[in-house]
Amino acid sequence: MSAAIIDGKAFAAGLRARIAAEAAALKATHGVTPGLAVVLVGADPASEVYVRNKARATVEVGMRSVERRLPAETSEAELLAVVAALNADPEVDGILVQLPLPSGIDSSRVIDAIDPAKDVDGFHVDNAGALAVGRPGLVPCTPLGCLMLLRDRLGSLAGREALVLGRSNIVGKPMAQLMLREDATVTVAHSRSRDLPGLVRRAEILVAAVGRPGMVRGDWIRPGATVIDVGINRVDGPDGRPRLAGDVAFAEAVEVAGAITPVPGGVGPMTIACLLANTLAAACRRRGLPAPEGLTA
Repeated sequence: MSAAIIDGKAFAAGLRARIAAEAAALKATHGVTPGLAVVLVGADPASEVYVRNKARATVEVGMRSVERRLPAETSEAELLAVVAALNADPEVDGILVQLPLPSGIDSSRVIDAIDPAKDVDGFHVDNAGALAVGRPGLVPCTPLGCLMLLRDRLGSLAGREALVLGRSNIVGKPMAQLMLREDATVTVAHSRSRDLPGLVRRAEILVAAVGRPGMVRGDWIRPGATVIDVGINRVDGPDGRPRLAGDVAFAEAVEVAGAITPVPGGVGPMTIACLLANTLAAACRRRGLPAPEGLTA
């Protein structure tokens, strides 16, 4: 068996095209151009790349991009003041504070300071609570992207046995909750779980999000399973040059799984596309308009 490759890059391109069309319609009909503000504190090279990519993608779909770049020595109080100003700005529909933040700044306090209606990362406790109890809210972008890929591949998830490997607030927990909404039977496994290989072998759907390159071996995977690899790990390649690797040993897994996301080119492109989808949804909801169907969970 050789697994079908789930092309997240192609899916994300189609999603961005739809977002661009919906944003254009929103502007034509209601005179609204959604605005996304990204706040970067310091000059972490990886964060610089992420912010640049997000800004470019925002402009490409016809939205307004706002950047707030602050020096590394910015205090927590100064950052909170910037967040408060963006909360009050009527032209800003989404706020994203790029993580990680410099030492000395409590990221939880910063996230809690963001208006939940503008929390397009979906990290605010109000949005996390809404997801947990099945109420409308903004959903974390990476799990939302994973769900879209699963729906596209499998259709209904109802009754399917799913395993989420990882229990972070950013991916693992919201991913499990999203699949529960879809009526899947969900297990969450983590570093303290017993017999991880045995748990993985039961799963029709595996979402791996542990941040350990190649942790999930091919012989762990149930034949024909759908594998969503969220891991983005920098490792040294055979030539000594750095490359990206997932949490799943891809060369082994592709011989067993029914379908699998590659790294890169799988989940990664979906995260930015879903950030734009959340910004569009936030812009609509803040004005009492319905969010476009199919762009949110």
